[in-house]
Amino acid sequence: MFVLIVRRTFQSIIVMLVVALLAFTMFRYVGDPVAMLVGQETSLQERAALRENLGLNDPVPVQFGRFVLNMVQGEFGISYQIGRPVSELISERLPATLELSLLAALFALLTGIPMGIYTALRPGRWLSHFFLTLSLVGISLPTFLIGILLILLFGVILGWLPTFGRGEVVDLGWWTTGLLTESGIKSLLMPAFTLGIFQLTLIMRLVRSEMLEVLRTDYIKFARARGLTNRAVNFGHALKNTLVPVITITGLQLGSIIAFAIITETVFQWPGMGLLFIGAISSVDIPIMSAYLVLIALFFVLINLTVDILYNVVDPRLRGDMRSSLG
Repeated sequence: MFVLIVRRTFQSIIVMLVVALLAFTMFRYVGDPVAMLVGQETSLQERAALRENLGLNDPVPVQFGRFVLNMVQGEFGISYQIGRPVSELISERLPATLELSLLAALFALLTGIPMGIYTALRPGRWLSHFFLTLSLVGISLPTFLIGILLILLFGVILGWLPTFGRGEVVDLGWWTTGLLTESGIKSLLMPAFTLGIFQLTLIMRLVRSEMLEVLRTDYIKFARARGLTNRAVNFGHALKNTLVPVITITGLQLGSIIAFAIITETVFQWPGMGLLFIGAISSVDIPIMSAYLVLIALFFVLINLTVDILYNVVDPRLRGDMRSSLG
């Protein structure tokens, strides 16, 4: 296990360096940072002095090394449009995005896995057909359309839920949360459902297909022949052997939820990183765009590392394969 963690950590560092190179290239060659920071009345001498202070006259390898060092420290410069450090802007917006993404992921997991198990074990029931039909709708409809329909029904027609914003939040010092207030919880419901519905249908269908495939294997038939109960066979053997692909997809989808929360945040005007990134694109605010790229890549790398470790915890065969390959 230790060798696996070291190997995956080294690979993760290589990936992050490649991402840092892409972010640095965007930072360095998309537009002129000096032109973004000053006005038209700034003289050429003042522009040259600012370029020297920013280190833009240094060799490119030196600039990249400085960029990586600042990236490790969480520093990405000053926002061109807002005029504040990007690290402050991200720290303000990150809790909103993570809270929305984690709630959407929990909703998808806690609902999708039981639905997938039920449709696999009871394929002929009317409820299974209803779940499968619902999954088709969830996969077919675009995210923004689901959000707009929810706003129209629950926000405009019924008036039950707020249609935009995060509601009232509680400042815990290092974190802000809406889960401790009524308006914050109400504001979370529609965005979390919108963001998690596609992941729910994907997980449900994956669990169903893997469960059906496992139930047809010989060792499941042998377990039934030994007289084991249906509960022991279905949940003690079949479900356990469907967890590896489920963990794979779930891990990747969690990263996708965080990365692609942009659409949901835009529809509901959710004050998270996605909305900040959309504003940065419209104003060509390169420091924010670079920071967002690096941060999303970091989330994916950490999630993939966690998934690789969970592989070996869930499936002992992988540990045996690793020991044989090292031997």
